[in-house]
Amino acid sequence: MTALQRRLAMGAEIVPEGVHFRVWAPAHRKVEVVLEGGAGQGSSVELESEEEGFFAGLSREARAGSLYRYRLDEAMNLHPDPASRFQPDGPHGPSQVVDPSKYRWSDGEWPGVVREGHVIYEMHLGTYTQEGSWRAAAEQLQELKELGITLVEVMPVADFPGRFGWGYDGVNHFAPTRLYGEPDDMRSFVDKAHRLGLGVLLDVVYNHFGPEGNYLAQFSQYYYAEEDGEWGKAMNFDGRRSRPVREFFASNAAYWIDEFHLDGLRFDATHAIHDDSPIHVLGEITEKARIAAGRRAILLVAESENQDARCLRDKEAGGFGMDAVWNDDFHHSAYVALTGYHDAYYSEYFGSPQELASAAKWGYLYQGQFYFWQGKRRGSPTIGVSPACFVNYIQNHDQIGNSAWGMRIDRLTNPAALRTMTAFLMLAPQTPMIFQGQEFSASSPFMYFADLSPEISQAVHAGRIEYLKQFTNIDAPEIIDTIDKPYEVKTFEQSRLHLKERERHAKTYALYRDLIRLRREDRVFSRGYACHIEGAVLGASAFLLRYFLKGDQRLLLINLGRELHLVPIPEPMLAPPEGCDWEILWTSEKLEFGGSGTPKLDTEKFWRIQGNAAVVLIPVRQGEEP
Repeated sequence: MTALQRRLAMGAEIVPEGVHFRVWAPAHRKVEVVLEGGAGQGSSVELESEEEGFFAGLSREARAGSLYRYRLDEAMNLHPDPASRFQPDGPHGPSQVVDPSKYRWSDGEWPGVVREGHVIYEMHLGTYTQEGSWRAAAEQLQELKELGITLVEVMPVADFPGRFGWGYDGVNHFAPTRLYGEPDDMRSFVDKAHRLGLGVLLDVVYNHFGPEGNYLAQFSQYYYAEEDGEWGKAMNFDGRRSRPVREFFASNAAYWIDEFHLDGLRFDATHAIHDDSPIHVLGEITEKARIAAGRRAILLVAESENQDARCLRDKEAGGFGMDAVWNDDFHHSAYVALTGYHDAYYSEYFGSPQELASAAKWGYLYQGQFYFWQGKRRGSPTIGVSPACFVNYIQNHDQIGNSAWGMRIDRLTNPAALRTMTAFLMLAPQTPMIFQGQEFSASSPFMYFADLSPEISQAVHAGRIEYLKQFTNIDAPEIIDTIDKPYEVKTFEQSRLHLKERERHAKTYALYRDLIRLRREDRVFSRGYACHIEGAVLGASAFLLRYFLKGDQRLLLINLGRELHLVPIPEPMLAPPEGCDWEILWTSEKLEFGGSGTPKLDTEKFWRIQGNAAVVLIPVRQGEEP
């Protein structure tokens, strides 16, 4: 039995003779695997030393379901497998041998997903349903399909300690957390999604490990770089003995794509992954993920706070080889436009019509200009980058949860303005993403929650308060005292969705369903990423976007302020195509969306631009019906 016959470089893998174990422990002379439950309980096998500090060996007694831990040298303490595929009792308990071939997939004809044409739905498994499980979430996939969602992006599921958490402090990167079910429950979720025509992305965190339940240092200090990162110890991707560390993370990405048939990954905080190697580790990771996908197309998405264009470049060009990036610039400008808030990092945006139109045309707003809040230049040029590469949103887990009270944006603005901005989000040429519950104006907040040890919990809460103090309206004792504590179970429970609100808030739900339908079915909006787009400012709070696509056009009017009467009208983007008149195709003020109706279009002598409304116009040949 050699390492070359294994699927992955590390972990426990079932083979005909039993179970083969392999672990990296370069600082140790002796490693044993100790079986703790099931067949062979109490038996142990000493692993053989290999090159680069690996230890490997076969247990003939172990099988699927066996519980095990490692003994390092002659120590009394036992430790879970750093590459454990499941931790039934959590990160502090024994690891379990998993047979990935046991699940019978039904998605053999699934082609995967390409970059264009998506509406993404960000989901937190623990709060999406009251049950907080893969099985309960799977029961809702049909509803998401009918809404028009094409991709479900699941927040991190690598196991973490405690009863609840966002998932960004995972410590068992190969083990889907036991909180949401067993590994095969996750497989079943993905399988059902594919049967319905939905893709599934997984959020992964490769810039740090969580502060509790992490036993990596017991096996090797070389997992970590000498310097600390933003969230604790940084990973060693370019220092001494970094090759196995790089392999660990590249194998992890391949593992999720291969063994769980995922359609892609969203890489958290890529700006915090430091690597000065000739080939950046993210380039290596994305390459391994695509190899694991085989003939399936996958989508790899980056979060890049500094808006680094390397994310979208090929590995050979010094890039990371990804397909898309989250676009905070769009969110921040939209948030300021809707709320008037202009503090902390929002102070770098005006939410002006020019900003919003530029976001639709160029993706990033900051492409190398000075960013005063950070005291440095921000962003990279995006000329030649497809609009489909930018993931736009007006809500996500970070922007809701990293506020003081987890308030959703519908609590901070007026309904008509929010309908207008929602139309802009959904009809802009970039890829739109919505956060769970946004589609029906969920009453539940989404707060930051993490169930860690008392000492760490207090430190996390204190650190969170310091972070929130950048917002000057919060930096006062009487305000800080009202902020929910992340470690209290009520903070988690308040964040659960009440899915029956789809019915109670049916008008908002109808708005999202109809906008997604329009984006999918309209011949221009469905190919917005391929359109030539021009924009024009119409007033202090109003602008237009005009879409040109192979002989067809659309005009999108966005007004986030009072009604406008344009006269005279020296703006060429308002002129209809030759021989045509404009007719209303869609409006955000329909009664079924909670609106107040839209006046009849009359553009002969002046333009009346309805206040707090989005209107889509279509050219119609003079004398023809729309």
